[in-house]
Amino acid sequence: MFATPRPVPESRVPLIGASVVMVLAIPVLLIGGWRLGAWLLAAVLWVVYQGSGMVLQRLPLGMGNLASAGVVAFGRMLRAIFVMVILIAVASSDSGLGLTAAIVFALAYTVEFGLSLIAYFGGEARS
Repeated sequence: MFATPRPVPESRVPLIGASVVMVLAIPVLLIGGWRLGAWLLAAVLWVVYQGSGMVLQRLPLGMGNLASAGVVAFGRMLRAIFVMVILIAVASSDSGLGLTAAIVFALAYTVEFGLSLIAYFGGEARS
């Protein structure tokens, strides 16, 4: 079950799952009395995060493409740092807005990550 390497699975299902979390967060925030600005901030950061991931995903990887592999590695790290810095900056000036946005983003990220792991380990290992 945990044998690797495996082929990279489709990212469509994890992306849909995270998008469902983002949409379901709207009524939860409304019922909870939180500001929709937090959802908007989380949604914008989510779109930027996913868009940069899609750009990085198109770059070729492997031993023949070491330069682009380095760009992908640093790009994946920097996009997470970018989101974290923005959420910390917003939370330091408005804790209610920043914390709520961070929770919404973290929930969407967790669902996407969990579904990605299920898709990866649910596939057949290469022999």
